[in-house]
Amino acid sequence: MAARFQPALQPPEHEPERVFWLAVRRSELLLVEDGERPQVPLAGDLAELGLEPDCRHYLGTLDGVACFAADIPEAGEPAAGAAFHGLRPLWSLVDEELFALAGRAVQIVEWDRTHRFCGRCGTATLGAEGERAKRCPACGLLAFPRVSPAIIVRITRGDEILLARGRRWATEVMYSVLAGFVDPGESLEECVAREVGEEVGIEVEHIRYFGSQPWPFPHSLMVGFTAEYAGGEITIEDEELIDARWFRPDALPPIPPKLSIARRLIDDYVERFSTG
Repeated sequence: MAARFQPALQPPEHEPERVFWLAVRRSELLLVEDGERPQVPLAGDLAELGLEPDCRHYLGTLDGVACFAADIPEAGEPAAGAAFHGLRPLWSLVDEELFALAGRAVQIVEWDRTHRFCGRCGTATLGAEGERAKRCPACGLLAFPRVSPAIIVRITRGDEILLARGRRWATEVMYSVLAGFVDPGESLEECVAREVGEEVGIEVEHIRYFGSQPWPFPHSLMVGFTAEYAGGEITIEDEELIDARWFRPDALPPIPPKLSIARRLIDDYVERFSTG
């Protein structure tokens, strides 16, 4: 089955009558009320919703309809029936493809905002011809949208899974698999072993690729792995973690919601090891 979203760089030759607007104010996305679920606005112009973008970026097509990301000034307030939403709450409001498209829009708008001047010489940048990049006309530096690779790993010991509670979930009980950003000069597998050692003090083996997911918090690519326990006792890194323990598939704590690769890793573990 063909993907609903088809990325592209060059907008249609003729201005479409109606397009999907991925309108971004700060890091929030504009949605309009439409029945049970809010939707991305489908309109000829954002003026129909009381907004005037600073700039726009063509993203491609969703179900054959052109999509534009639009940078909305902080003072911009939409018309009645529309509102800006943070990305994290969208997990429960939209489907996976639209969530990924929303993340793409937010990241491209933020890249455009933060690369209007050359990071090497300070000259105002220009849009590069034929690619999503900013070029400095003075020194030639190219700046592409930033993507920061991070690993996320499910560790098992027999039929048990290691789950940890991070300090950013201090106000709610939520356990997940371990994750961390990749260092320069480090392979993904090396990052898995280092992050696990730093965060919980154990060793792992049989590191295997699982899958990946773009993750716009703030501009990550989450690369998922599975691994098996190889030795050591859990010793948490208490600046980042509150708790880390082994759990069985029939006695899991609260875990992340659907759409996240963390949840996919945990659901796959439950499917493999549950006896029910």
